[in-house]
Amino acid sequence: MADELELLRRADPVPADGPHLADGPLDARAEEGLRRLLHEDPPRRRTRLLPTRPGRRGPRARLVWGLAAGLAVLAVAAGAVLGGPDTRHAVAAPRPLTVHVRATPVPLRDMVALADAAAAAGEPALRKGTHVQSWSLGMSDDKPPVVLPEERVVRWRADAGHTELVVATDPRRPGRPVLSDEGDTPHEVADGHVISRTTYPPMWSDAPPQATPPHTAAALRAYLTELARPQPDRSTAPLRTGELLDATAELLDNWTLGARESAALVRLFAGADGLRPAGDVTDRLGRRGHAYVYDDGGVRHMLILEPRTGTVLGMEDTFAVAVPEYGVKAGDVMGYSAWMR
Repeated sequence: MADELELLRRADPVPADGPHLADGPLDARAEEGLRRLLHEDPPRRRTRLLPTRPGRRGPRARLVWGLAAGLAVLAVAAGAVLGGPDTRHAVAAPRPLTVHVRATPVPLRDMVALADAAAAAGEPALRKGTHVQSWSLGMSDDKPPVVLPEERVVRWRADAGHTELVVATDPRRPGRPVLSDEGDTPHEVADGHVISRTTYPPMWSDAPPQATPPHTAAALRAYLTELARPQPDRSTAPLRTGELLDATAELLDNWTLGARESAALVRLFAGADGLRPAGDVTDRLGRRGHAYVYDDGGVRHMLILEPRTGTVLGMEDTFAVAVPEYGVKAGDVMGYSAWMR
């Protein structure tokens, strides 16, 4: 009953600032509220999202695991997004990626040499925009955890405007992209459910992540520091490894790095404390990579690099310890991203 009353209050056909008891049609907000009250099931109770860890910020803090704030709403409407009679199976949490341990995992200093060699010709080039598949864990007070998947393509035009297409991917077909990235306009294939399709007007900024990322390690470190610590009086202390990984992910959510930028980034990874080689892994797009892990406050971060060039293929966060109040176990996936060129 409380849920129905809440819907009725939100519908509020006679708001306090309106003409009391006036005749006439309801406004659009009231019409929508009454429609939901009359024709839809009561909403699930509020979504509870895990708190951010200290020092995290902005889009990549993203409620710890990294979805845009608008997708938090989708956690309580996963059935509407994914649909179908097999919704419970469709939103089941994925298994963590399996790392195959080598006798001698490839250290990051070796990846620096490989990335530098791959960047010698300067190709591929840096490109503004991104194509990324991501999954993120959402919590509710009264339902099991669900994983909300999305795929996003952002493309910038010559006039500094850009388009963004976001679709719900089908987790029953892991690793199968549901967007076509061919041609000038990204478009969804038949089995993708469109979450949003937006065209943005021209926009400019000289601050990260809109500013062009540099291709030397020192300059890129300063760029990522500004991204991780946007306040004017930001600390000049070296980036902590967690900050570096978060800032990198935010960078990759806005830019598709070229060979030179990737090489500079690998050099920063090689100097990061606690980021250690773990072995080989096949990501959810079927790509082979070298895995590097970092443990931070109950969360294990996995960075996946392309073996020949050092390009970042993806990141995955898992719970290193159980969190019973949220119904998750050690080893459960918190979220992951897989970037495509």
